[in-house]
This record gives sequence, C-alpha cells and structure tokens, in this order.
Amino acid sequence: MTAPRIVHGGGVAAAARRFGGRPEDWLDLSTGINPNPAALPEVDVAAWHRLPDRHRQDAARAAAARYYGTSGALPFPVPGTQSVIQLLPRFAAAGRRAAVVSPTYGEYARVLENAGVAVDRIAGLNAVRDAHGLVVVVNPNNPDGRLFSREALLDLHRRVAGSGGLLVVDEAFGDMRPEAAIAPLAGDGMPGLLVFRSFGKFFGLAGLRLGFVIGEAPVVDRIEDGLGPWAVSGPALTIATGLMTADTAAIRRSIDARKAALESVLVGAGIDIVGGTGLFALVDHADAPAIHEGLCRRHILVRPFDYNARWLRFGLAPDATSDARLAAALAEVTAGR
Repeated sequence: MTAPRIVHGGGVAAAARRFGGRPEDWLDLSTGINPNPAALPEVDVAAWHRLPDRHRQDAARAAAARYYGTSGALPFPVPGTQSVIQLLPRFAAAGRRAAVVSPTYGEYARVLENAGVAVDRIAGLNAVRDAHGLVVVVNPNNPDGRLFSREALLDLHRRVAGSGGLLVVDEAFGDMRPEAAIAPLAGDGMPGLLVFRSFGKFFGLAGLRLGFVIGEAPVVDRIEDGLGPWAVSGPALTIATGLMTADTAAIRRSIDARKAALESVLVGAGIDIVGGTGLFALVDHADAPAIHEGLCRRHILVRPFDYNARWLRFGLAPDATSDARLAAALAEVTAGR
C-alpha cells in the first residue's frame, strides 16, 4: 500500500483558502528557507535560449567544489535533492533493510517504503546494524537541529561501507555549520558515501530547484542516468556558478541576525525553543495546535507535525516589521495559556 503524501512546509495558498486572505499577504514561516534571497547574478540570454551546454554544468560543478571545499569529486547538480531521494530505492541492496535516523525529513522513509524497502526508523547512529544496507542521516537534522560531528559520521561510514552498504548524509541545512560537514571528504576516495547538499535554502532561491550530490563516480553516474539529460536548467547552473563563487559573508550575517530576532520573539512570548538550525527554530508547547490555528487566523503560517502534536517549526521572518507582526500575533494567541 502506498504511503500517503506528506504535508510539508509552504502551502500558503491552501492555508489562505481555509483561513482567508490573499496568499501574498500571509507571513509564511513554515519553511526553512532564507527569507531574503541573494541578489541574482546576470544570466546571459543563451542560458535561456539553448539547452544547458556542458560548459555550464562544468562551471557549476567547479564552483560547487570550491564552495563546499570538496577535493575527492566534483559535486553533481540535480534539480533539487528531492529528485534524488526518489532514486534512492535503486541503491537499496536486495534482502537488506534501510535505516533512517528519525524523526527527520519524512520523504526518505516514505519513498523507500513505497518501493518495497523495509525501513527501520532509528533514534541514533549506534542503532545501525550490518543488516542495514542503506543508512540515511540528515545533519543538521530537520526539524530538531540535532547535529552529529564529522568524526561520528566518519565512524559510521566505516561501519556501513565495511558491510558493503551506502551511507547517505543529507546536509541540506549544512551551510551554516561547515565544521560538521562531511561533504569535503566525499568522492572517489570514500566508497559507500553519498552526500546531498541544498542550494535554495541558504541562498533563498528554493524555486530554482537546485541541489548537488557528492559521491563516487559510479554512484553519481547512476544518478545522472536516472535523472536523464538536461535535468538542471541553464539559468539555474549559471546562477549557481555566480553565487557560489561570490562572497557569502553578508548572507551569513543576515541569516544570523534574522535567527536572533526570531529567538527573541519566541522567548518574549514564553515559548520554549527545543531545537533548530540557522534557518528555523523548533518549539515545544502543550497548546501547539491551538497556537498554529490562531496564527493561521492571523494569516501567519508555521509548520505543525503530525507525529508530535507539541511541536511547531518557525522559519525566519524577513524583517523587523514581520518580527513585530509575529510578536503581536503570539501575544494574542498565547494569552492565558
């Protein structure tokens, strides 16, 4: 039986249909995306006019290698890492189970189980067994921000690769925590390791649908074959090349400032922050469903979780005006709670 589709962050149009208002007037805090997109570099007309030539892909791969600090392989561009998650069942060895360190991004287990792969949702790295031929770790984790050290992941990789398995490390939120990233070590010298990186979250360009995978050439070749030709557009490759070779210090400072402002609002509202990354905060509250609905009625969308009714995830607001709007709404919906 096919598992039901997961309700992710976003979905402002659906929320507006239920609670009213125009989608563009809502404050969407339901995703972990930089709310202040990076300024786009110039895109030449040929990028729009022609199929994505090889030189554009090569330039984007070189820029990504510099940005991620990889030396063992050039990162390979994909149309969002979700596209590669859909291919993961191809890497599950017959007769072996998959392990997904959980709770985490729900599409991993859903896609694998829909393909007939037995999945164990495990609480930590020590629960990985030789029976697990495919292991998934999201680091930093979504939604609680749990962070495993690079050393811990390398130890896990030795165990998984030693039994002939594949370790997938999803570093979609890793841009703000480069010291823990394993991407610089992935490549042809690290068999049994595949790293996913997101482009749109940090740069605030999720609509571009771009990510990168880093791993051994045979694994990446299978991904390229699975996606087919021209999977990433020429404009996306050109934009990635420009932004990944530019100075990103201002983007990092902006994200830090926006995260500090969000935490100030939440603490001021008496809401406990229990986790998060640079791009979102996870809170725990006994009345989380009521807070979620109360914010929706004020046209502010945050992310609830069907597997933990006490949790809400708050993304970053774009500016001080939005901070004040959130603070005022929280004061109203939490009054007397």
